[in-house]
Amino acid sequence: MNIEELSKSQLILLTILVNFVTSIATGILTVSLLDHAPAFVTQTVNRVVEHTIETVAAAAPAPIIQAPAPSNQDLVTAAIGADAARAVAIYSSDASTSTPALGIGTYLPKARAIVTAAQDALPKEALIEFTNGVRIPASLARQGKGIAIYGFADAAPLPKMTGPALIASGDLKLGETALALGADGSASTGIVARVSAKGVYTTLPDIGTGSAVVDLSGNLIGISAGGSPGLLISTNLITELLTATSSAVTATSTVTAQ
Repeated sequence: MNIEELSKSQLILLTILVNFVTSIATGILTVSLLDHAPAFVTQTVNRVVEHTIETVAAAAPAPIIQAPAPSNQDLVTAAIGADAARAVAIYSSDASTSTPALGIGTYLPKARAIVTAAQDALPKEALIEFTNGVRIPASLARQGKGIAIYGFADAAPLPKMTGPALIASGDLKLGETALALGADGSASTGIVARVSAKGVYTTLPDIGTGSAVVDLSGNLIGISAGGSPGLLISTNLITELLTATSSAVTATSTVTAQ
């Protein structure tokens, strides 16, 4: 058969066949020559092959494994869990173990303080009960604009935990998720409905005066003002009171800025 009479497909197949036979022959010839070659030649060839493999392997990109993004349910569960860990009960300093709590508040670890909504029933000298059942004495350090802050003695052994960021009202978005753990221990979800000079309005039910409300990251967006379901005291007032140079109540306890 004349090669000029072959079609394009036949020419391609013929080329592949020739390359295949040539590569096999080359391999056989190389192995045969290495069997009869001096030892130093064989070692040199092996080192070249190993170095080539290492170079190619090092240049190959490592596979990127991305962890799955947490679901909305995971975020809600984690945020409420963080809120629950910071929730405290406020008792009178002379209260017995059977006496009901006078109020609830939120522990701010960085400030070594308890923040809650101001109430007439709150004592100046109190026992703060943490989630582990430990009660630690505290004093009413600052009060104003509907907020009460308790401070601890410098030597008081307080629980170690991550503190929440205080989200300013100006950074809140309408429709943003609002999560809370009520005074009765029930979890509630809602959204930020309106932000005004009077406070932060949410669709949350009555969660109890002083209860903290957090976002999906577990950061504080306000505390329940009480009296009006869903109305929160903004963190702006909490930050202002924490950093105030003067206090409405003189106390020996130390309260540092959040």
